[in-house]
Amino acid sequence: MVEVGSRVQGFLRNRWLVFVAAMWMQSCAGVGYLFGSLSPVIKSSLGYNQRQVAGLGVAKDLGDSVGFLAGTLCALLPLWAALLVGAAQNLLGYGWVWLAVTRRVPVPPLWAMCILIFIGNNGETYFNTAALVSCVQNFPKSRGPIVGILKGFAGLSGAILTQIYAMKHSPDDAALIFMVAVGPTMVVIALMFIVRPVGGHRQVRPSDGTSFTFVYSVCLLLAAYLMGVMLLEDLVDLSQSMITLLTIILIIFLLVPIVIPVLLSFFSDDDETLYALLLPSPRKEEPSASTSSEEQQEVILSELEDEKPRDIDLLSASERQKRIAALQARLFQAAAVGAVRVKRRRGPRRGEDFTLMQALIKADFWLLFFSLLLGSGSGLTVIDNLGQMSQSLGYKETHIFVSMISIWNFLGRIGGGYFSEIIVKDYAYPRAIALAIAQVLMAIGHFNFAMAWPGTMYIGTLLVGIGYGAHWAIVPAAASELFGVKYFGALYNFLTVANPAGSLVFSGIIASGIYDAEAAKQALQHHNSTLLAMPARVVSMISEAAPSLKCEGAICFFLSSLIMSGFCIIAVVLSLILVYRTKIVYTNLYGKPRT
Repeated sequence: MVEVGSRVQGFLRNRWLVFVAAMWMQSCAGVGYLFGSLSPVIKSSLGYNQRQVAGLGVAKDLGDSVGFLAGTLCALLPLWAALLVGAAQNLLGYGWVWLAVTRRVPVPPLWAMCILIFIGNNGETYFNTAALVSCVQNFPKSRGPIVGILKGFAGLSGAILTQIYAMKHSPDDAALIFMVAVGPTMVVIALMFIVRPVGGHRQVRPSDGTSFTFVYSVCLLLAAYLMGVMLLEDLVDLSQSMITLLTIILIIFLLVPIVIPVLLSFFSDDDETLYALLLPSPRKEEPSASTSSEEQQEVILSELEDEKPRDIDLLSASERQKRIAALQARLFQAAAVGAVRVKRRRGPRRGEDFTLMQALIKADFWLLFFSLLLGSGSGLTVIDNLGQMSQSLGYKETHIFVSMISIWNFLGRIGGGYFSEIIVKDYAYPRAIALAIAQVLMAIGHFNFAMAWPGTMYIGTLLVGIGYGAHWAIVPAAASELFGVKYFGALYNFLTVANPAGSLVFSGIIASGIYDAEAAKQALQHHNSTLLAMPARVVSMISEAAPSLKCEGAICFFLSSLIMSGFCIIAVVLSLILVYRTKIVYTNLYGKPRT
């Protein structure tokens, strides 16, 4: 009975249980991906025009990306408290939108609706931050797979929630808004005490390889299954019982990973609590000298990094440890008698814990930020304009490309985490090289969109979707390696601002401006004979109708796609500069000593 109780306690403290719970939370956290399904309901119910709906979309993007408060609260409060704040925001924001759409409360003005959408979608930043912070701290040696899988499930959440809603088959379209308000809130509240950093052995375990392989297999099967379900529902008129069966199978796929912590805790001797007992307990320092000794030791260790011979990393592990210990002892003794003056550190070194303000004055942080801005901003431009891009090339079923890029985005996040982890673990090479490879793929994808050859819509969607998704597995993991995990929430949420900033410039100004200009040219050519007779009147008419003009042909996105491809090439250069600057960091973090 005692053993069963200890096994249960081990299960509740198992870091794989935390990871699985974070996966479930992320599966319903990406409510922003459902805005394309929510906006028609809001538009028809409240009588909005397209420009007003676009304003709500901007509020949604800002809420999804402005996570400074979430990062701060995750650092100051217990993670369950931060998750509770996020759940409350989700319920309040989208719940009030549902009340307004169903006329249960007076309809707020447009600015108030924008605030409600912002509040509701901003709750997602708490879910993302808590999941990433807890799991990165629990798996510090497997950051790539962890971040990739969690961000992948966030990207799939729109498709998952849509399928669950299809099972309900409600004639009331506003019920989808109600589900978005209540569903994620209930899931997060149910899991908020599980998703947290746990004590114990956090290094690579013998069972980790098998466990990650199992999770990756589930992810690939889930992506293939969702793709098949989407195509089946598009091509065949399924009965409600069949839709319900498909949704139940989807839920089973989501529940399967719980097998990992169950097996590790109850059916394996490889229990993490046993490893925790083997760890040396920290020695208690004398209270009277604790502050000064910590400060002096920190300074001495900083000096040690400067004084140790450059060829010391080439020695065997035991010899290197002896040399470092001897050098450290001499420095302590010399500092104690005043024979040497050690230099005080002016801040953390790369690989240590940075606050946001400390990171903001580092060139590496801004290289990472602008590389993300150019890469993910150009990818989000394609995602936002994919319907018009496919329409301009004569495709009628535009939603197929939207569904496809969602799946490629998911696989990009999974694959980006997996392959970047191989690069850093097996070769001790900077993770940013994987970011550069993803941006090369995106540059090729944008070039395919520009050329508009037969079938290039499928190729471009594949390459841009995978490359865009890879950014969100690689960048957070790289940030945690270069700037530490203590303030990771604040750092991550600052980096996410690059996404809407890039989209605002690339999509809102460049792509849309070029599209409208080409559409106006085609309209002028179409009315050329009328313009010769009544130029002023027709020009005025075309100007007023400009928002509804449509562009046809490859010319619509030719120039903007070439510009996006150029931006990706610049991003590649920035990533390679970051690779060059951070080689030594990854050598120290992941390099294997020669024996």
